[in-house]
Amino acid sequence: MNFARVGLAALAAWAVYLALGFLIHGVMLADLWAGLQRDGVARSAATGSALMPLGFGLALPGALAFAYGYAKGYEGGPGMQEGLRYGVLVGLMLVAFGLTWNYVTFPLPLQYLTSTAVATVIEFAALGMVVGLVYRK
Repeated sequence: MNFARVGLAALAAWAVYLALGFLIHGVMLADLWAGLQRDGVARSAATGSALMPLGFGLALPGALAFAYGYAKGYEGGPGMQEGLRYGVLVGLMLVAFGLTWNYVTFPLPLQYLTSTAVATVIEFAALGMVVGLVYRK
């Protein structure tokens, strides 16, 4: 395993995660989040903005773990293809183990579950492809 490439792949994934997060949640799903805030289910925009540095900061070790997991399972094939498979797998695990239980536990609308489930799988598929391209042989 090449730890320098893992680090570079993690930084690339982190940057793409932040950009995609804004595009998906800040633009495409903005109405969904505004409704959750209006209904008191999600934090207010002001509180959420104040906590964003925490989310951005903790996403970096998450990106490191994501890139490390890719490198541990790397089988030597085309990086983008392996990254896509890896990212979809991780996205599906996040939906099944995390997002679904948020829906079960909290009073969230079904639209939240479906929209964010699709977004999560797409987002992590993209992150996997980025990691696969950067980590390549």
